[in-house]
Amino acid sequence: MTHRDVVVWGGGCGGVAAALQSARSGADTTLLTPGPWLGGMVSSAGVCAPDGHELTCWQTGIWGAFLRQLELEEPSGLDHNWVSCFGYRPQTAERILQRWVAAEPRLDWRPHCRLEQVHGKQGRLQSVEIHSANGVESFSADVFVDGSDLGDLLALSSAPFRWGWEAKEIWDEPSAPEQSRLESDAFFQEQPIQSPTWVVMGQLHGELAPRHAAAIPRIPFDRSTASFGLEKTITYGRLPSGLVMLNWPLEGNDWHNGLDRALSADGEVRAGLAQEMQRHSKDFLAALEECSGGWISAGNAFPGADPSLALMPYWRESRRLMGRTTVTERDLLPISTQAMRGPLPIDAQGRCTSIAVGTYANDHHYPGDDWPLAPKSVRWGGRWSGTPFCIPFDALITDSISNLVMAEKGFSVSHMANGATRLQPLILNLGQVAGLAAAMAVRQGCDLADLQVEAIQSALIHEPQAPAAVLPILDWPLWHPHWVKAQEQGLAQAEHLDAMGRLSGPRVSMLLPPGVNQAPSQPHEVGLSGVLTGNLHEGYQLETAERIWPLITLEPAIHRWLSDEDHSGRTLNLRGIENPWGPWVRITEVLDQAN
Repeated sequence: MTHRDVVVWGGGCGGVAAALQSARSGADTTLLTPGPWLGGMVSSAGVCAPDGHELTCWQTGIWGAFLRQLELEEPSGLDHNWVSCFGYRPQTAERILQRWVAAEPRLDWRPHCRLEQVHGKQGRLQSVEIHSANGVESFSADVFVDGSDLGDLLALSSAPFRWGWEAKEIWDEPSAPEQSRLESDAFFQEQPIQSPTWVVMGQLHGELAPRHAAAIPRIPFDRSTASFGLEKTITYGRLPSGLVMLNWPLEGNDWHNGLDRALSADGEVRAGLAQEMQRHSKDFLAALEECSGGWISAGNAFPGADPSLALMPYWRESRRLMGRTTVTERDLLPISTQAMRGPLPIDAQGRCTSIAVGTYANDHHYPGDDWPLAPKSVRWGGRWSGTPFCIPFDALITDSISNLVMAEKGFSVSHMANGATRLQPLILNLGQVAGLAAAMAVRQGCDLADLQVEAIQSALIHEPQAPAAVLPILDWPLWHPHWVKAQEQGLAQAEHLDAMGRLSGPRVSMLLPPGVNQAPSQPHEVGLSGVLTGNLHEGYQLETAERIWPLITLEPAIHRWLSDEDHSGRTLNLRGIENPWGPWVRITEVLDQAN
């Protein structure tokens, strides 16, 4: 039996974030993963065009550090597709994460493990038994972290969990179905969770010939290009070097059949599901290759027999902890029709208990028509962005097992809210919180529930390598010298965080917000001059001598400048990053106004 302070099970991106932060916080940590890679969604599952957390004010924590390192290591930058502001190769992401893990002397990573048993007693986990290259091994620990995409450790513990839909009557979620419908409609039994995807990577060759720009002619993918056309369907997930992430939800390679098999104790049953998903995605790639006249073919992105296939599926939903509190759709939605943010979690003593910020617009994947969801998006910086919301610490832990903390999408969240909480940026930062809390509990010799949330918040804000936001404050990005003070003042005066995610009150006047030309320089910036046309609500364009560029920005100061008055018709000198596939220019600086 090997004893460690903290043991993390799972190959999800939340798992590696938890292991990194646990070791950085002083705990001897072991990370056990089932495959050869450790990045989950951000690498081994191939979901390499992340959604959410795109604004610079949300680029904090391990997510922000990861994003900045990607920008340094992708020679052609991250602006390559139209679904996300960030596109990178899975190999690049995995190289970064493995280098980070190797740099931590307190962190031991064991790949190629199979979780066999979990042992516990009197409401505490005591040890896990795994099968690895060394045979059967047992690890005991003071704190255990579930960082798996399907809640594998949770499943073998005695903690209760949720799987699938909940009725509207439970939490009065506006988008949830009523109990009578759950009982009468076979759809809910056939579709217990959101549909996963087995990502397959394509490779582009040259340009799409016009004669091939037609709809896919064969079933089951004959409707996949109907909404956007062939070229937009393919370039949705374009990555550096012409790689393409094929993760297409519209009659594409989402998988809808027999999803309960994911929880089967029979390995052959789970393997059968995996084979069906892989075959479906490969068939989708073959249909695109045929229809495009070979413009796209199988790519090379992963180790193994088929380098085009991701090493694991992209699970959008997991077993979900029944925690000390549960995040529901009500916690995600803006507090009023004019508001930018959701409600703040406040405890009985009037303290804000938020430990992470989420931002994704709620999004559910099922066969057929889109599920009707309460809106939580706003027009911001020339594009649509999800409104921010908060995750309280008690959603990561449970009263039933005092030394278990969740680091992946299986934290305590409703099925309906999971559509906004499942994405890579938030999960990386929740994993960071889980690892920090685990190390703090070891150091203090206490249960996770006995930790002071104020201490967790302060440690996140002041974390030396990856400081993380705990409040959704729009005005100050991480690069600004007042970012720490803004987070601290927001916690001290939660009532001064207004509905638009801005600090107000007498003390805030001392915190000068950033200007429109103060953001740090970024790789691949270019200068542009032209006439600004359009408006904030319908979108701005810059008419240059060469072309008309749609404009977006991720910088709060530039958004505020665009919002203050109508700038249409003015000649401007800007700096920004061109994305021909968006197409847009992402403005990073407004240098001067010619008139």
